[in-house]
This record gives sequence, C-alpha cells and structure tokens, in this order.
Amino acid sequence: MVIGALGAGGEKGVVSSPFLVSITWMMACSLIATGPLQLLLSRFVADRLYEGKTARVLPNLLGALGLTTVGSALLAGGVLGLLFREPLTVRLLLLSCFVVLCDLWVLVVMLSGLKEYRAVLWTFLLGYGLSVGAALGLRPFGLEGLLAGFLVGQGWMLVTLLALVLRRHPLRRLVSFDFLRRGQALYGLAGVGLLYNLGIWSDKLLFWCNPSTSEAVLGPLRASVLYDLPMFLACLSTIPGMAVYLVRIETDFAEQHADFYASVRRGGKLGELERLRGGMVAAVRRGLEELFKVQGLTILLLLLAGPRVLEAWGLSPYYLPLYGVDLVAAGGQVLLLAVLNVFFYLDQRRVALGLTGLLLLLNVGLTLLTLELGVRFYGYGYAGAVYVTALTGLGVLSRKMERLEFETFMSQP
Repeated sequence: MVIGALGAGGEKGVVSSPFLVSITWMMACSLIATGPLQLLLSRFVADRLYEGKTARVLPNLLGALGLTTVGSALLAGGVLGLLFREPLTVRLLLLSCFVVLCDLWVLVVMLSGLKEYRAVLWTFLLGYGLSVGAALGLRPFGLEGLLAGFLVGQGWMLVTLLALVLRRHPLRRLVSFDFLRRGQALYGLAGVGLLYNLGIWSDKLLFWCNPSTSEAVLGPLRASVLYDLPMFLACLSTIPGMAVYLVRIETDFAEQHADFYASVRRGGKLGELERLRGGMVAAVRRGLEELFKVQGLTILLLLLAGPRVLEAWGLSPYYLPLYGVDLVAAGGQVLLLAVLNVFFYLDQRRVALGLTGLLLLLNVGLTLLTLELGVRFYGYGYAGAVYVTALTGLGVLSRKMERLEFETFMSQP
C-alpha cells in the first residue's frame, strides 16, 4: 500500500493503480495456489520433528520449493502469455513476483519451528523496507520500476529465510518428495488449505469480476474501488486479536494438550484425563475471552475513528457503513481462525474440511445475494459467511471437547 500510494505521486485512485492491483491479485492467487501444499508440508514437518527425524525435513522442504517454483511459473506463464498484452518486461516481472510469493508462502510454514522470532521479525522488517525503498528509487521507470523494487525485497526475504532454515536443519539428501507419498501425506489437509483460501478471497474475486462493481486496470485484472480499501483497512484490524489468541494457544493450550495425550500414552487414569481435559477447555475459554476483549476493543476504537481514518485515505463518509461492516466481519475471521487452530491440534481434519467448505459456499452464495440486493448490503455476505462458519465451529468444538476422552480411545485401530 505504501509503494502504491507513493508511487502514484499523490494522485487520486491509488487503490486502482496498476501496481497495487497486480500485487493484490498475486497475493490472492499465490495463497490459493499454495494453500494445499502449505498444510501438507506443515503437517509432514511436524510429524518428522515429533519422531526426531530432522534429517528428512530439509530435503522435503527443497522438494516442495522446487514443485512450487515450477508449478507457479507454468501457471503464471500461461496466464500472462494468453491474457496479457503488456510489454514483455512487465510480464516477466509479474511472473517473477508471483513465483517468489508462492515460494515465500511455502517457506513460511517452517518459521514457527525455528523459534528465532527476533531474526524472523528483522528479516520481514528489512525485506519489506527494502521493497519500499527499492520501488521508490526505481519509481521513474513506471510500473516496471515499482514491480522490480517489490521483487528485490521479496527475493531478499526468500533467500534470508531459507538461510535461517538451512542453518537449523541438516542436509544429507538434496531433494525428497516424501510429503506427497501415500501414508505420510494427509490429503484432507490439502483440501482445507484450498477451501480456506478460496473461502476468504471469494467475495473479493466476485466483486472484482463483476463489471458493475469493478473496473479494468491491467490486462484482465480488475479492481473494486468501492470494496477494496475498506476491506483492506478492516483486515489490518485483525492483527491484535490474532496475535493475542495465537500466543495463548501456543502456550497454555499447547501445554495442556501435550499433557493430556502424554497421559493417554502412558495409561493415565480416567480422573487424571478428565482433569487435563478440563485444563484444555479452560485454556480455550481464556483464549476466546482475551480474543473477544482485544478484538472487540480494536473494532470499537476503529469504528469511533472511522471518519478520520477514511478522511486520511481520501475516502468520503459514504464508505463508513461498509467500513463498519468489514471491521465486524474481520473480527469473525479471527474467531474462525481460532476455532480451526484448535481443531488442527485435536487432529479433527474432517471437521476442518467441512468448516472451510461451508465458508466457501456461504461466502459465494451470500456475496452473490448482496450483489443483487445493492450497495447498502455490500460486505454483509462476507460477514455472514465467517460468523455462521465460526459459530458452527464453536458448537462442534464444544461437543468434541465434552467427548474428548471417548473419541480419543474409540478412534484408535
């Protein structure tokens, strides 16, 4: 957003600038394309680390990066060759940015396991700072300069993060594709990754592809001036809630979860299992309470500051109702992420698959309905989809936690 705003030289219509629109489309498409592989690789790596087979991690990461690079290059190359008529330099830069973004999303699944949070933070800060600085330095070259600057920062992040992973894991074999082998790959997770990203982006894609709510910007790429910026600002509001809840899950709940299943493996008594299950339930409740407090306060403050926020971005007060709906919808997205996170810990892959499928169906259906109803209803489709899915997930989670001991033992061979 900074590159798009400064690169436009303060002109109106920053949201529909070719640079910003192309980057937004690449972000969306790269997340959708790599979503299945991200979760497959993440689970494979987690299982190998649990088994102590760390030597198998790096070869499979390199294999996943190889597949991602080739697959994303072929996909983007076909689209750019068939649907774009821009200069060759623009198309090559778009291709390179897309491939690097796809590789970054695959590599990111390794970062939490490194436990080097400060190094990861500095890598992202410097990488995005480099993207901004390089893009602004190359601004006289137009769209090609902005894309090249963005690519420099993203490429530097990719290399630096890969170096961090290489330093942690031994390399005894160059490339492996064990994460795709039957018996080790949990293909249901691939479906979750695909459906979740499609579900989150489907309303944006529908607004972009609808001629009445969008405009052509770069080749086949379109932007919705009415919908995009309020949604972008609302998505920024999810950062505090996500941070608080994920920290809670990775500390209190993770410890209670580990203790429960350790007790199961060593033959703990029923009373002990019930006590540990109670600790897991209490940790989830505390996390949700903190999530509601932090995210609720964030939404309230941003709603109160809404007129000034919109004025700062050059938007008229006409956008205020959509901005408010999007803020509330973003809070529902955080709640849904929290619920899915717990289901992943409990290895409830079918439930996660069902919830993400429900999210996609609801977001598509309700968004199409709001497009028919008119501008006053924009944003309600996305909000309804995330809240219905999240509340459905909470209901299923409550039932699963009540029956955890029974399901844990009865699900065994």
